[in-house]
Amino acid sequence: MKIIKYFFEFISIISLFCIFKIIGLRNASNLGGLLGTLLGPLFRSKHIIKKNIMTGLGVISKEKESEIINSMWSNIGRTFAEYIFLKDFKFNKTNFEHIKINGIDYLENIKKNQESAIFYSGHFANFELMAMELEKLGVKCAAIYRPLNNFFLNPLMEYLRIKYICPNQIPKGRMGMREIINKVKNGYSIALMVDQRVSEGIKIPFFNKPAYTTTIPAQLALKYNCKLVPISLKRKEGPDFEMTIHEPYKIEKTGNNEEDSKNITLKINQIIEKMIIKNPKQWIWSHNRWK
Repeated sequence: MKIIKYFFEFISIISLFCIFKIIGLRNASNLGGLLGTLLGPLFRSKHIIKKNIMTGLGVISKEKESEIINSMWSNIGRTFAEYIFLKDFKFNKTNFEHIKINGIDYLENIKKNQESAIFYSGHFANFELMAMELEKLGVKCAAIYRPLNNFFLNPLMEYLRIKYICPNQIPKGRMGMREIINKVKNGYSIALMVDQRVSEGIKIPFFNKPAYTTTIPAQLALKYNCKLVPISLKRKEGPDFEMTIHEPYKIEKTGNNEEDSKNITLKINQIIEKMIIKNPKQWIWSHNRWK
């Protein structure tokens, strides 16, 4: 039964990609936003979304809550539609096309000093742009991703990621950890999203409520002295974005690796919290973060 479901999902998505390609990036993004708003609520629990918003933002008006939920679904739909146009998100230092990037000087220093860094963010706007733009800006980078459950669709998404986002893709999980370590040892930086629940993580406060959180950034920073670099992404209008590379920082070691790892991970969660509060309409509230 699951095979049939996955197959029809694959056919549907391929069909939509064909339509998106025909009508062009901006129209496809608009159509994706509309489809996301209409169809998104059919696939995720409204109860979980509202509970997550309450946990993150506290008590807000029904109007504000509806605005956040509708904007979230619109952004998810737009991001889906934009996958087929990833090669069109071009950037160079004198010409921005669909994306403006702040904080490039921080990257130049990392490259100049040949440092390995851990770039992290959350699922905001079109989150795939982070690793893609780092790669375009000459950062020797590997990206961590979560393989899709749909085994018909996953090869296509992996192809798009490898070809247009970052050629060095590492699947999440214990199996990928060895590859991550090898990359860092060979001078690569790592790009990953840290805002979703992971089974191999530890419980760390996130909006004052314990949530399983990845400790990969903390482990790499402690063992290999990698700098940590937060990155925020914002959708400005349609398929136009602003990406901000925040100031890199080094962690403080006390000699107690377990406590250090918890404190580093807590600080990362607190930074993501600030990003969410600043841009609540473009974060994915539908994920069961506090399960």
